[in-house]
Amino acid sequence: MEKRLKARSKIRVLLADDHHIVRAGIRQLLERERDIQVIAEAADGEEALALIEKHQPDVAVLDLQMPKASGIEVTQRVRAHFPQVGILILTAYDDDPYVMAVLQAGANGYVLKTADAEDLVQAVRDVFEGKSAIDPLIARKLMSTLFRRSEHLVEPLTERELDVLRLVARGLTNKAIGVHLGISDRTVQGHLAHVFAKLQVSSRTEAVMRAVALGLIPRPGEFSGDEFNHE
Repeated sequence: MEKRLKARSKIRVLLADDHHIVRAGIRQLLERERDIQVIAEAADGEEALALIEKHQPDVAVLDLQMPKASGIEVTQRVRAHFPQVGILILTAYDDDPYVMAVLQAGANGYVLKTADAEDLVQAVRDVFEGKSAIDPLIARKLMSTLFRRSEHLVEPLTERELDVLRLVARGLTNKAIGVHLGISDRTVQGHLAHVFAKLQVSSRTEAVMRAVALGLIPRPGEFSGDEFNHE
């Protein structure tokens, strides 16, 4: 998702959870921050989709298990029709199948309801900026799972594919990656397709986490800034 520098002063957030008390608590936490505004609330998946279509929020914070449409189903439909909307799943479930399904559906983040308030706020900001926001506990489990599933690649990544993947890890969009590397958006998309196939993943977040687990790229935030000076 493209890093969006908005003219408006606040990050516009939609909350979706079937428990009113939970929504009220999350809203209170988020609206303590001067740069975040909760613009709408939904009590089920269908209402969430309708409100996302109406308001086009910057970030949608979704519960995983909701009536009428789950967080995964909402994520899939939002990705298909409103790709500019950032999606943060906030849930009590930390099971691997749920996490993998959410990431494969195209969510930008996955945070547990047991997380600290500061972690939730930072996750909203990270998703808004186009970064991945994965709960540290989830990240550790997922990294371990991804490493077990593939300790080696059937076919190694090319240097250009690694360049693209490093920039994906920094939260850049295909367009921004193309500008950075001097190639077209379509060429970037082609490189990513090859990366997904070689790493046996179906989302950008999964690709980054698999590559980090395999030692192919540094963890996000550990880039020195000179990784692209080999040309």
